[in-house]
Amino acid sequence: MHAILHALSITGSMAWEIAWALVLGFALSAVVQAVVRKSTVVSLLGDDRPRTLATATGLGIASSSCSYAAVALARSLFRKGADFTAAMAFEIASTNLVVELGVILALLMGWQFTAAEFTGGALMIIVLAVLFRLFLRDRLVRGAREQAERGVAGSMEGHAAMDMSVQREGSFARRLFSRDGFTSVSHVFVMEWAAILRDLVIGLLIAGAIAAWVPDSFWSTFFFDGHPLASKLWGPAIGPLVAIASFVCSVGNVPLAVVLWKGGISFGGVVAFLFADLLILPILNIYRKYYGTRMALFVLGTFYAAMVLAGYVVEFVFGGLGLVPDRAHATVPDSGVSWNYTTWLNIAFFTLAAALVTRFVRTGGRSMLGMMGGGPGAEDDQERSDHSHH
Repeated sequence: MHAILHALSITGSMAWEIAWALVLGFALSAVVQAVVRKSTVVSLLGDDRPRTLATATGLGIASSSCSYAAVALARSLFRKGADFTAAMAFEIASTNLVVELGVILALLMGWQFTAAEFTGGALMIIVLAVLFRLFLRDRLVRGAREQAERGVAGSMEGHAAMDMSVQREGSFARRLFSRDGFTSVSHVFVMEWAAILRDLVIGLLIAGAIAAWVPDSFWSTFFFDGHPLASKLWGPAIGPLVAIASFVCSVGNVPLAVVLWKGGISFGGVVAFLFADLLILPILNIYRKYYGTRMALFVLGTFYAAMVLAGYVVEFVFGGLGLVPDRAHATVPDSGVSWNYTTWLNIAFFTLAAALVTRFVRTGGRSMLGMMGGGPGAEDDQERSDHSHH
């Protein structure tokens, strides 16, 4: 019993540490999604030129979402005519280069990890673009497009299909501060939370359990801690494999990253581990449904290679610049709640969240939650319901 309580207290403390950052990240993301239309996004992602990929990355960062929704959204962009490479760049950016992830990494692990995450994420997109140029054949893309057109359901389909942006005209500020704008922001905000909540809870529980029950000595042996070169070479290669087996999506795997870092995985290994939320087993299965088995295997191979390479570059560049933080400073939060800046920030952001949830419920949001897991045809239902609201 004591062991379970210990694990739960770590889970609770981690959740309390990162709560305000999550509300902030999803609120910013909701603002962007409320004023940027999906049709605009597709029209900007027509090829795989560097400029287009940079745009795809920027749009991905702005439309942050949980891994499942990001994967579903990338397919919906691909079906509407976006280039496959651009759709993948968008998908990586929307789970790995987002505000809330950066803030949470800084809170739990140190700003160096935030810098490494963003550097490594950009690198990963560049490496992938090169690998796709070299190895991705038109025949494979055509097959993937045919499979995508079949519209086999994955997860969070309805959520990805919804365009909850404000439909009225006017400047960015006018659209945002209108009543429609407030409604739209509240809808995106609650839907994002609904999409990520399960994974976040599972991630926190797994991290709490591992932190409480798996002795550090196991990890330090597993990661060759104490063998500087071996651990640097092993970390980025094994990091993604640990992630694939852990089943947890984007923000949910940061708590586990803290535990692995304390356990002895290398700096580059942490970064490669964080990127692999797009390769967890449930998501690999979704790629198979979306794009067919051959493309799913191609994505697995190229993504894995890009993650490992990005992990190595981060490891040696940050190591060379003396930016790898001291592992001794890493702590798994288990102090619970005390009066400090975290508490004040949580109170402020919970108030904001409460206002958005209230608006969501008052403007017919509940029926949208029902459509969230719907099939890819949810766009039509969504448009009908939009018209009936205005």
